[in-house]
Amino acid sequence: MEALVCRKLGDPTVSIHDEKSPILLSKTEPIPQLNSSTAVRVRVKATSLNYANYLQILGKYQEKPPLPFVPGSDYSGTVDAVGPNVSNFKVGDTVCGFAALGSFAQFIVADQSELFPVPKGCDLLAAAALPVAFGTSHVALVHRAQLSSGQVLLVLGAAGGVGVAAVQIGKVCGATIIAVARGAEKIKFLKSLGVDHVVDLSNESVIPSVKEFLKARKLKGVDVLYDPVGGKLTKESLKLLNWGAQILVIGFASGEIPVIPANIALVKNWTVHGLYWGSYKIHRPHVLEDSLRELLLWAAKGLITIHISHTYSPSEANLAFSAIEDRKVIGKVMIAFDDMKSIRPRL
Repeated sequence: MEALVCRKLGDPTVSIHDEKSPILLSKTEPIPQLNSSTAVRVRVKATSLNYANYLQILGKYQEKPPLPFVPGSDYSGTVDAVGPNVSNFKVGDTVCGFAALGSFAQFIVADQSELFPVPKGCDLLAAAALPVAFGTSHVALVHRAQLSSGQVLLVLGAAGGVGVAAVQIGKVCGATIIAVARGAEKIKFLKSLGVDHVVDLSNESVIPSVKEFLKARKLKGVDVLYDPVGGKLTKESLKLLNWGAQILVIGFASGEIPVIPANIALVKNWTVHGLYWGSYKIHRPHVLEDSLRELLLWAAKGLITIHISHTYSPSEANLAFSAIEDRKVIGKVMIAFDDMKSIRPRL
């Protein structure tokens, strides 16, 4: 089978045809065999790139698998084979799922408990983009922060994969949404989602812009801060938080880990949530399962939309990672196998 193999740590934006590339496109990998009576083999149609995948190949992620490895986490496809005790799926069913590794390949094996049926009305390509980005934002906002109608949600990095998901989930929850991004195209897209206020960091600062909006709406401050960015932007955003606010630490796309002063958190009764979505698979798997089922239902009903701005073939994997590194992605970037139509990037 065809698979993208990380043979050494390094920059995944280097062309896979260059000997310096850490990624090799192998066309002779063995097709994985069913490893238990409840195992399911999926023929992967599409797989999602996440910032974590980029960091993992660089060797900068918290989990460092032994080399060589096939990267990749969330995916969608059709059931190719099932174990004798599989009761949830049959050959030909369309499914989606996520794994610690291995989705950048034409086939992947998972236990039936780790797969989810793709409901009618939910596009298969979109289903591959849903688990990690929307799952992260859903667990953070609904399970951890318990975001409710009327609260003010401030989303940093709002045009990225988890950011777009957070904005849409916030709308479903009935919150007032303030989105922070950079660039006219991203701002235009966020406005199309119906956010209440957008801050364009290319020509304005977050504090005065948000304060002016809050004053106009007669709102006291921000109730929930969704932060996949870190760095200076986090520090500035803390000045906008209400008493009793909740801070969701999602990641550090800026490359800088912020400091949240414990004394201010004490005085203002803030709650700081660290959210490593992948660890729920080990510690609270039922939370992930319930979350993804609800998200797939929302997608089928049209309550959320998975926006895909770039789709590449496996041989163009370096271009996919470049889109992430260059902050060109609005929503999600994908790698598609087989007959899925390629969507050229908007540059």
